[in-house]
Amino acid sequence: MTSAVRPIRVLVADDHPVVREGLRLILETSPDFALVAEAVDGAQAVDLVRETQPDVALLDLRMPGVDGLEALRRIRAEQWDVEVIVLTNYNEDDLVLQSLQAGARGYLLKDAGRQTLLDALRTAARGETLLQPEVLARVLSHAVRPAAPQSAPDPSRDRVELTKREREVLMGAARGERNKEIAARLGITERTTKAYFESVYAKLGVDSRASAVTVALQRGLLPELGV
Repeated sequence: MTSAVRPIRVLVADDHPVVREGLRLILETSPDFALVAEAVDGAQAVDLVRETQPDVALLDLRMPGVDGLEALRRIRAEQWDVEVIVLTNYNEDDLVLQSLQAGARGYLLKDAGRQTLLDALRTAARGETLLQPEVLARVLSHAVRPAAPQSAPDPSRDRVELTKREREVLMGAARGERNKEIAARLGITERTTKAYFESVYAKLGVDSRASAVTVALQRGLLPELGV
């Protein structure tokens, strides 16, 4: 007899009842998912993550009081074993960028379809980064816009260099490729692909593919991407 596969445990945080109801319906009619908690704001989301220990938390970026970005930062500060996807609208590029830098696995537009949502939750539950193509180009373009200097630059910050292969691996992540797809394209093993990512993380001082992509773009380390 084969044992049943444990469903992916999901927490949803959104201050709009209609959005929560729609997400609840999708999850409750998908046998490989279990909705373990619903939150109406970021503060409640953090408390419920602590109590229910979901596999994935789906956080709306705009919520009253503690918003999704601050909730994400608190969750990451506690180092709980939960992956986070943020829900975004078309006009929230800056918040999306900040959420990726704060450790979100990815982001979804609020009008994403059922299959896109479920695929995103599965991707995050595997510990992989989700970069939705229809949002990616605009967010990356936002990431590389020159910002007004706020303080004296740190020369050591700009001395990071990526090897050609590290850039190739990171560009694959920017395009939404999974490890096995990157490995196949480059003719290397998945283990080697993971090793390249670990090297990139160490050089950039990040801990996720999404953060690595955004930081690399901001530092001009991925000119091949042509954003």
